[in-house]
Amino acid sequence: MAATRVFVPRETAAISVGANEVAVEIAKQAKAAGASIELIRNGSWGASWLEPLVEVVVDGQRIAYGNVETADVAGMFAKDFLTGGDHERRIGPIMSIPYLMNQDRWTFWRCGLIDPLSMDDFRAHQGFRALEKAFDIGADAVIETVKASGLRGRGGAGFPAGIKWQTVADAEGKQKYVACNADEGDSGTFSDRILMEGDPLGLIESMMIAGFAVGASRGFIYLRSEYPLTYSILMRAIAMARDAGWLGNDIQGSGFDFDIELHLGAGSYVCGEETAMLESLEGKPGIVRYKPPLPAISGLFGKPTVVNNVVTLASVPNIVNLGGEKYASFGVNRSTGTLAFQLAGNIKRGGLVEKGFGVTLRELIDDWGGGTASGRPVKAVQVGGPLGAYLPAEQLDTPLDYEAFIDIGAMLGHGGIVVFDDAADMAQQARFAMEFCAIESCGKCTPCRIGSTRGVELIDRMLAGVDREDNYELLVELCDTMEDASLCAMGGMTPFPVRSVLKYFAEDFSSAVGADE
Repeated sequence: MAATRVFVPRETAAISVGANEVAVEIAKQAKAAGASIELIRNGSWGASWLEPLVEVVVDGQRIAYGNVETADVAGMFAKDFLTGGDHERRIGPIMSIPYLMNQDRWTFWRCGLIDPLSMDDFRAHQGFRALEKAFDIGADAVIETVKASGLRGRGGAGFPAGIKWQTVADAEGKQKYVACNADEGDSGTFSDRILMEGDPLGLIESMMIAGFAVGASRGFIYLRSEYPLTYSILMRAIAMARDAGWLGNDIQGSGFDFDIELHLGAGSYVCGEETAMLESLEGKPGIVRYKPPLPAISGLFGKPTVVNNVVTLASVPNIVNLGGEKYASFGVNRSTGTLAFQLAGNIKRGGLVEKGFGVTLRELIDDWGGGTASGRPVKAVQVGGPLGAYLPAEQLDTPLDYEAFIDIGAMLGHGGIVVFDDAADMAQQARFAMEFCAIESCGKCTPCRIGSTRGVELIDRMLAGVDREDNYELLVELCDTMEDASLCAMGGMTPFPVRSVLKYFAEDFSSAVGADE
């Protein structure tokens, strides 16, 4: 009799709430019951609010049990867990969960579905099929397909990926590189981590396609140091791919050479900026470079370099497999395709939601997120990380697309959505933005290095009730200077959250202390 397959996530969020202990207890209970199981440590489906999310395969269907604790396992076995028995933790078939079934899972479709460190499982789910198709249609056709998709950089800048690839392909030089920016440091973001832990071989394939398309023979993944589990999984996946002949020289007899090196960052937020990341990869301090030249012309070690983030690259295999037009059928206007929106902060059902552009914040927060965890009204939502604007409740119906957000002085960034209820002090959030910049600035340019420190001082005076009007005017002038004169987005976008608080939540400044002194 075949062993019953049981899935327990090996993913950072799931492990943080006890997934490893649950897996051990399931193995113990199965042994005590004399039951034969195959325990598979999959990635996360992205429904973080249900973790640990345990599944058992019954008659070819995966039955889910949510928020499983170690103390629940014995009772689950007593209720015939291995045959999908009824228990208070039982949710039902995994794909009957509305949170999952109503998504547009293009990039994350294998996350949660497969064993991330099984080459056989990966291959059985279209693994390396897109790379093989790329070999068949040729590099030029791959780039044209990416162009037709309208794919834009998912790291925040929103630059068309196909044009970047074309620039690198057309650049002179025998040595070219692909650099994957996995320095996911924005508050409320975790899509890169979920993908790398749930589908690491998919990212490897994506980088290989990029390398083939532009003529690069080496790739680098720049991973933030705060992701130790991700690092371990990626290292194993790279070794597996190399051992199976999918990395190295003359890959699968194609004549294409490509290998990947995993580089661990050292905790610098500014290394999420592409040129600072390249400096760090070269062994130098992570300090922003002047542009031009662009990395596509003179990037890593002065060579033409594709720099894309994890989700941008991982969107490509299905674009190659299914066609650029199919991908472009998702989304609205110039924001084509899907984005992995990440729900965090004061939210009842936090997690990852992959949807086509055009969905609204209200839909994400209410339909997927279930509203605030506190049950109180939404006061503000920050989209795009610590440099994103704070949007008031009256803007929640704004469609999520790049241009619509630019029109209201906001940005989509990496798709992180952090929710605040009406008890939040937004003046303190404005202060946090300036303080964050002061701490994380690389220090190369004066507006960012000095401006952020002066910004904290001005906000502190306003909060103390000292010359509020004069300090308000100085703060606005300081924001103008930082936006116009900073070398990179670190200083240039720090004013976004500050301005939004001054515009929409000014009463939080005036209520800090009574009248001006």
